[in-house]
Amino acid sequence: MQSAKHMVCRMKIDHPKLVKLLRMAYSAEKAAAFAYIGHAGSVRDPDAKIAIKAIEMDEWEHRETVLAIMQQYDISISRYNEIKYHIIGKLLSLSCYFIGWFMPYFFAGRLESGNVCEYFVMMHYFNSLGITEHDEALYAMGMKEKEHEMYFQRSVANSRLLPFFERVFGWGNERGLNDVDLDAPYTVQGSKAYCRHRKHS
Repeated sequence: MQSAKHMVCRMKIDHPKLVKLLRMAYSAEKAAAFAYIGHAGSVRDPDAKIAIKAIEMDEWEHRETVLAIMQQYDISISRYNEIKYHIIGKLLSLSCYFIGWFMPYFFAGRLESGNVCEYFVMMHYFNSLGITEHDEALYAMGMKEKEHEMYFQRSVANSRLLPFFERVFGWGNERGLNDVDLDAPYTVQGSKAYCRHRKHS
């Protein structure tokens, strides 16, 4: 007789965009964590080191959470994404030592601004399949990414370089890549309204 452990059946989901987004997020979180290792190592301020290290740990935690969700639906890890984002993360980590203080903060903030919506879009996709059990976890990760964005935004808010970079890259004091407001956050249920403008191929 088979043990209960071996009798558990994993649910399959038929949603290519969701599967692609989960695989991408899982690997991209590793790239972000690697980048923050270099970023923390490159700054001199002890408080900044602690803050960036905490953000790095959040990214590893998000990676574990995404993997648990993938495993629940028998979604395999993308070997291509793992190699791609491993290389990207290591290169970003190294670059932090050579490109000055502003760009690591700016591009980290812009990256986190986009990452916010990744998790709310996942929620939309799961909900379209009638699955709501991941809403709280996805909400928590999306809001945490927003906290990261705001940390980096505050760090560059007064830089003379920001107006130029904001015009070119579409992120800064006045422009962002998500519609989440930490000063007036929606509840988990209300957060289903976030990021409806985002499209994923």
